[in-house]
Amino acid sequence: MTKTVRWGILGAAHFAKQHMAPAMQLARNTELVALGTSDGAKAAPFKALAPGLKVHSSYDAVLNDPDIDAVYIPLPNHLHVAWVKKAIAAGKHVLCEKPIAMQASDIDELIALRDSAGLMLVEAYMIVHHPQWQYAKALFESGVIGDLVQVDGVFSYNNAEDVANIRNRPDTGGGSLPDIGVYTFGSARYVTGQEPEAILDATITWENGVDVWAGVTAQFPGFRFMGVTSMRMDARQEMNFHGTSGFIRLTAPFNPQVFGQAEVELHQGGEAKHVKRFPNENHYTRQLEAFQASLNEGEDYPCPLEFSQGTQRMIDQVFRKARG
Repeated sequence: MTKTVRWGILGAAHFAKQHMAPAMQLARNTELVALGTSDGAKAAPFKALAPGLKVHSSYDAVLNDPDIDAVYIPLPNHLHVAWVKKAIAAGKHVLCEKPIAMQASDIDELIALRDSAGLMLVEAYMIVHHPQWQYAKALFESGVIGDLVQVDGVFSYNNAEDVANIRNRPDTGGGSLPDIGVYTFGSARYVTGQEPEAILDATITWENGVDVWAGVTAQFPGFRFMGVTSMRMDARQEMNFHGTSGFIRLTAPFNPQVFGQAEVELHQGGEAKHVKRFPNENHYTRQLEAFQASLNEGEDYPCPLEFSQGTQRMIDQVFRKARG
């Protein structure tokens, strides 16, 4: 009989309320058991989803709850490493929001802790669980677009009015690259299986100590990558894998259903030859089910810490290039 993974959430984050808590109610063999928050008003929407939810007044109380198998950490970026360490020390499996660390070198210790504790510890990089990305990867690997020449992508939104947002604050690890650069960089790495050889250009616009626009050009072994992330432009997202015989376009690559319907287009000869649509898939639900399958059934997890470290290493390289 498949064992249910019982989850606790550290903090009543808006993202947890909107996406992860509902996904925990929908995912197979998954149960939301506890929440850590001292704010009753913030706890109310979670209790509406899961009436039997235990609400603990502190994060430590969640970690000490014997009824919890795993914790989800949606805290501000600068708190991730510290609370991951505490969760592992408490014997809990961990799913931590991205970026799991603010620099790649910090992930070395997390990998060592994961291995020594024998616990599951992964970053919540949900897009690799979506079938549109699995399909895009398989399509690329089929060779249908010929030799890959260029990968380009953009991910933007505008939160300029939300000054207090943690993404707009340097003290909480804000910025467009930590928040959404992981998607443009990571998806290029995921589909191609390649790592950047050099950051050729990194142009960044800064506000209040955080990057609000970043344009990056990188050389990979077999192609050139060009990406833009921004927190000061109207919402847009797109990824393209362009080869000598065609190109693959993902029209809602990073948050389908919110931004638009997930579609993977194959273009050849100047026209769309084939479009595959994924209207109802929920990558948060699939992420939780993959976590359970890896934990209890030994299945390979699509995004181990080593993969997350590779993306963070690229982000670190971009910041170093931009700062000269």
